[in-house]
Amino acid sequence: MMNLNALKIDPEFQGKIPPLNAEEEHILEQNMIQERRLLNPLIIWNGYILDGHSRYRILKHHPEIAFEVKEIQLPDRYAALAWICQNQLGRRNLDPERRKFLMGKAYENEKLSVGAPVGNQNKVNQCGQNVHIDLHKRTCERIAERNGVNSKFVQRAEKYAKGVDAAEAAVPGAMEEILTGHIKATDAEITALAQTPKEEIPAIIKELRKPKKDRKAKKPTSPEKSDVAADDAPDSNEVHTEDEIVPVSNSPPDFKRSIQGHKRCLTDEDRKRLRQSIDNRHHKTTVANGSIMMCEVQGAKEDFIRRWNLIFKDYPDVFEDNDCRSAILFLIDDTSAYLQTIKERVL
Repeated sequence: MMNLNALKIDPEFQGKIPPLNAEEEHILEQNMIQERRLLNPLIIWNGYILDGHSRYRILKHHPEIAFEVKEIQLPDRYAALAWICQNQLGRRNLDPERRKFLMGKAYENEKLSVGAPVGNQNKVNQCGQNVHIDLHKRTCERIAERNGVNSKFVQRAEKYAKGVDAAEAAVPGAMEEILTGHIKATDAEITALAQTPKEEIPAIIKELRKPKKDRKAKKPTSPEKSDVAADDAPDSNEVHTEDEIVPVSNSPPDFKRSIQGHKRCLTDEDRKRLRQSIDNRHHKTTVANGSIMMCEVQGAKEDFIRRWNLIFKDYPDVFEDNDCRSAILFLIDDTSAYLQTIKERVL
């Protein structure tokens, strides 16, 4: 068994892994003490821990707990960073912001690696700086395929990750605030930080920490300056208009209400603020925002498919429960009716 003291922590590696909160770490510690052994091995590369930082920290305080170490072969540091990000992307219940960040960092580092694609640990192909490793698929396409998105999403995620890195470099701690949703900002706002002078970022972060209604109004972005092709639409939980398209359904009203909740009622002040927001968004930027909205629609579709696939893959027993089956069938019919309404009304 490898000596625990021989293992090393790399701050950059550790920084890509969502930290456990105090309660989660306490539960993990109690489980390890009860089992008196580590159920999952520590994953290392060149002596550095890639997966298992919390377990390693607990082991340092409880030398009586047995553990195993699994060493993997990777061509370089960039491949190690890409492996960490892809490994974390396999976790359930990742916040959307962290998922985008990890996917962007996986793409960034896999492009920089001179070895084989992540996951292919038995083959090392040397290549030039601008030559893709896989002759049949580009790096962004491989990452997109692994994570159930399209290649454009991966490319946008890299820009988003660069914005998060810029925020962290200027304001230590901002990364966790963004990735946990404590700072609520659009992808466009975060991405723009990568092109913002470092000395200006603290003031922007300070503004983004405020509730959206208290932030200073922004000037409309001109089409030629808009480099972000997604996620600049209002948050679906933030704005609801009364003339939204109502899904058609023949299902019992009480069941429908039980799964859909209630519409939010807008006050006069809400309406005024909403109207002003819409005017600001579309003033002289119709073409750019039209493109952004289509990316938002596509992203919503991909997110829907990804989440359903994850649920049915991880919990196949839902199909064995009659109530769950009925609910799923209702949701399918209700969604189909809604899409048909969109098609008939708009197209």
